[in-house]
Amino acid sequence: MARESGLNRQILRLAVPALGALLAEPIFLLVDAAIVGHLGVAQLAGVGIASVILGTLVGLSVFLAYGTTAQVSRALGAGRPADALTFGIAGLYLAVIIGVAVLAVGWPLAPWLIDLFGGTTAVADFGIVFLRWSLLGLPAMLAVLATTGVLRGLQDTRTPLYVAGAGAMVNMGLNVLLVYGIGLGVAGSAIGTALTQTAMAAVLVVIVARGARRLGVALTPHAGHIRGAGRAGMPLFVRTLTLRAAIIVTTAVAARQGVTVLAAQQVVMSIWNFLALGLDALAIAAQALTGKALGEGDQAAARRFTGVMLRWGVGAGVAIGIVVLLIHTFAGAAFSPDPEVRTAVGAALIVVAVSQPLCGWVFVLDGVLIGAGDGVYLAWAGVLTLVVYLPAAWAVAMWAPGGSAGLVWLWVAFSIVFMGARAVTLGWRYRGDRWLITGAVR
Repeated sequence: MARESGLNRQILRLAVPALGALLAEPIFLLVDAAIVGHLGVAQLAGVGIASVILGTLVGLSVFLAYGTTAQVSRALGAGRPADALTFGIAGLYLAVIIGVAVLAVGWPLAPWLIDLFGGTTAVADFGIVFLRWSLLGLPAMLAVLATTGVLRGLQDTRTPLYVAGAGAMVNMGLNVLLVYGIGLGVAGSAIGTALTQTAMAAVLVVIVARGARRLGVALTPHAGHIRGAGRAGMPLFVRTLTLRAAIIVTTAVAARQGVTVLAAQQVVMSIWNFLALGLDALAIAAQALTGKALGEGDQAAARRFTGVMLRWGVGAGVAIGIVVLLIHTFAGAAFSPDPEVRTAVGAALIVVAVSQPLCGWVFVLDGVLIGAGDGVYLAWAGVLTLVVYLPAAWAVAMWAPGGSAGLVWLWVAFSIVFMGARAVTLGWRYRGDRWLITGAVR
């Protein structure tokens, strides 16, 4: 009992601050959705499409945080803190390189990317404006990911919490000022978020750089280290690509059902992301603690952490699901005055609520395997999961009715079929021992 109590304290020490930092990020999107939603349905739908594209671009680069956390925590557990910071600096340079490259390519391709979702001309115009202005903040967004991963690997989740919390508050005030005060509309929301992300990145880079200097780690770019960070992150890139592909497919199916359903889908997906990242706080703790334990060569500790964190994940999912059920009837009112959008949001949130315990199980196991450096398996499992989900999404697109009922069936496919397939593939891996590889770097 005492041993489990100690494990709980370690988990909470990392997970509670990580929860605050993770929730701050989707608050950016929720604030954008709430502020823009009161400009009109077309504006909300356009931002919805652009947000999915942005979420995909940022999400595909989440290996900058997750992969770095695993590498840094394993090096720390092996007693090599200087190597831990070396990994972190390389990841930061890689983040900036990727961010600048995506900005250069994404700006001219914005109209084509928005048009892929098949919205109306008005929706597309708003989406292009939001996407282009948001892309200016992308290098900073990725730098935030990389530096946050370094600090998590060093078992510090408090600093990202403070920076993210301050950023969320600044973002809210700035967006209201730019959208309504100055009258910039959709562009104002994107500009405010980009400026806030840039300020957050500057603060976190200074903190990581100071830590590197204390350990005598060079801050200049090293081509070999940067290439190494890219190679190490590639399996997690593939894993994330499959997740984002599922979300894109889900949004594309919603777009086929009309502007109202697409607007409601934006709201539900924003809420789902908010809840997912909340549960992901436990996955962050799982990454850091699993990586450190395996870096120390302690397989038994990694097993113990996983068992306790899985119970936390399912329990948190139950609690979150109950809260969603309590608010589902009026949650849509915060995002849109349109009664059809509100009704569709409320109906889909019932499905979201019921699936939360399953999500808790999936996110924790995902974090454990990331911390263990089991990226290659996660990549293959992601491909298999996507293959399972695509027929279900196609069936909804072909045969589901329109309106609220269609959105409900879409979320049944996503929450039960897609997340269920992830639970099976991750659970099968966890039952074995092949992920329990010890050492500084896998």
